[in-house]
Amino acid sequence: MNKHGKSVRAASLAAVGLVAAGTLFAGCGEPSAVPMNDEYAGSGDESSASTDASSPDSSSGESENPSASGKTDTGTYKDGTYAIKGEYGPVGEDTIDVTLTVAAGKVSDVQVVGHPFTTISKNHQNAFIKAIPGVVEGKALKDLKVDKVAGASWTSEAFNKALEVARQEASE
Repeated sequence: MNKHGKSVRAASLAAVGLVAAGTLFAGCGEPSAVPMNDEYAGSGDESSASTDASSPDSSSGESENPSASGKTDTGTYKDGTYAIKGEYGPVGEDTIDVTLTVAAGKVSDVQVVGHPFTTISKNHQNAFIKAIPGVVEGKALKDLKVDKVAGASWTSEAFNKALEVARQEASE
């Protein structure tokens, strides 16, 4: 009975491990970004988790796809500051908060705050945060996309998703 119990326990643990690994890799590699719309982010406009359907800026409630809010990239951008949360990693465990200031269609300022899950992520985010202003400030927002900045490929991809959302939010 003792030997049989160990076999069952080992098989159970192996099954749990496979389920966990499958879950871990199911969302692998696809960064996402959404506007940060709380009183602590971006322009300081107050809003709550629920949206008022009568508000001209309200979304359709589909927060997974930023374009679901009806906003599209027109290629013409209003001046302002836009705050976006980017998420990435095998299960979305790493995030960055991107605050982008647009003036005359160009990025005039960029601030990134990292929220790493691991020490490795922290090192990549810190290197990215130091390098990104020199890469994007003064550049036209239209079609702006960064390559791997400071060796941080996933952070760079999440930043590019944030740029897409910023273009949608800033579009006139």
